[in-house]
Amino acid sequence: MDHRALQALLESLVERWEGEVVEFKRAGNDYSSDKIGRYFSALANEANLRNQDRAWLVFGVDNRTRWVADGGTDYRPQPERLHNLKMEISDSTEPSVTLREIHELKLDEGRVLLFEIPAAPLGLPIAWKGHYYARSGESLTHLGLDKLDEIRAQVGAADWSAQLVPGATLSHLDSVALATARQSFAKKYANRFDLDEVMGWPVATFLDRAKLTRDGQITRTTLLLLGKLEAAHLLSPHPAQMTWKLEGPERAYEHFDPPFLLASSDLYRRIRNIQIRILPDDQLLAVELAKYDQKIVLEALHNCIAHQDYSRSGRIVVTELPDRLVLENEGGFFEGQPDDYIAGTRTPRRYRNPFLAQAMAELNMIDTMGYGIHDMHTRQARRFFPMPDYDLSEPQMVRLTIHGQVVDPAYSRLLIQKTDLPLEDVLALDRVQKKLAIPDDAVARLKRAGLIEGRKPNFHVSASVAKATASKADYIRTRAQDDEFYAKLLTDYLERFEQANRAEINQLLLDKLSDALTPQQKYNKISSLLTKLRRRGVIVNTGSDTASCWEIAESFKREK
Repeated sequence: MDHRALQALLESLVERWEGEVVEFKRAGNDYSSDKIGRYFSALANEANLRNQDRAWLVFGVDNRTRWVADGGTDYRPQPERLHNLKMEISDSTEPSVTLREIHELKLDEGRVLLFEIPAAPLGLPIAWKGHYYARSGESLTHLGLDKLDEIRAQVGAADWSAQLVPGATLSHLDSVALATARQSFAKKYANRFDLDEVMGWPVATFLDRAKLTRDGQITRTTLLLLGKLEAAHLLSPHPAQMTWKLEGPERAYEHFDPPFLLASSDLYRRIRNIQIRILPDDQLLAVELAKYDQKIVLEALHNCIAHQDYSRSGRIVVTELPDRLVLENEGGFFEGQPDDYIAGTRTPRRYRNPFLAQAMAELNMIDTMGYGIHDMHTRQARRFFPMPDYDLSEPQMVRLTIHGQVVDPAYSRLLIQKTDLPLEDVLALDRVQKKLAIPDDAVARLKRAGLIEGRKPNFHVSASVAKATASKADYIRTRAQDDEFYAKLLTDYLERFEQANRAEINQLLLDKLSDALTPQQKYNKISSLLTKLRRRGVIVNTGSDTASCWEIAESFKREK
């Protein structure tokens, strides 16, 4: 939103004043994240109950004057610390969700922050550190059983995955899948539980905490993710099966049954993932990478599992063709359109299988914030490959294509040499290489940058990449390395010297980042890398936000 729109929004919120979906605070720099988390839980739950798509927590407004306090709020004036709040919220909410956006408004009277909070998804109340919160008028309180039941009943009998399975017992669960599930859960909640503690819980306790059972009873979700092969008949007449099919000069197939927690990785290993080489124009060094990125394929496959319409009694099918993978699942695209999620700013409010989706999120198989499609596109762009394609031409089928081969060499060479292209430009260039129409404003923008040539409708990606990229001599200096390269440098350093502050990490990495990045972009990239490694449980900050001290996490040392 621009300044005028934000000011109008603030005025409209003040006019309505506080209620169950809006909260105003003066909030100084020392306002605790724990308090914000409680309000996040309460406001998200109340927005759900009132059929609102969002709620607001506003800092910098005085309760007495009902307008911007003198000077506004000085809460986290540093942009990086302010936006780190998103990670803090995500780490301690169940299911893992976070702020949709943090809007900063600077007025003559002072600074105002408007935290945009997404409504809790249908059927899934939001907890903060294991506790559910709500509002009673303008007061913060615990979410009562009546409200908790009201949210959970929003899907009720309509949720196929939440139904109890008569006759199913703990003996129907696969021991390897169960151990893997414990490890995944402990990794997700490493800030709350250590692995030994989670591994020591009774099976029934773990299953309830991981949202896999209902009141200690086995659900269809439990059997889908953790059930033994011989227990699959308990899901009849709804087949729970994934099929890998090889098409081309050679033909083959294999079926994969529960437990899907293990079967998805088994299916991925059947895909022939050879190394391929892309040679940029006038360069001696080829770029070598895997035909398919494991994270992209598993993200897509786990989305199929989470969103499959099991009541249609169909299989999930993965077809491997010489140049691409095609994944198909039963049921139409459930909430909006795929394009709505590419930017990574939309959060789905509804799920076809909310109980299954929540359990998969607890086991780190998916997220419930709508980031999966965005991540698949950004990872594919970093690999210089065509973007994934969704086909919704059949009303009760979602078909996703993941490309494993270059379509237009000019497109791939351009992405190799120009690593800072915004995602919207990459998406437009992808449509050009696939001979699809693009909006007029995208045409004008790409033509000005020298990225496309030709006349409407016959555009093509410019072969004269030098106009828009570094010179040949600058290529090696400006080409970005993969994040894993920088992560390895950092972890090697920490293993040798045991700890490092931010200044030492900057000294280690800054001169190794691409010269195509500005100093601020380099700083942001290092911040993003630290956050990514922390969330993966590789490193831990034993200092504070203002005086960080990074070390290798104990759990990561044990894994090694």
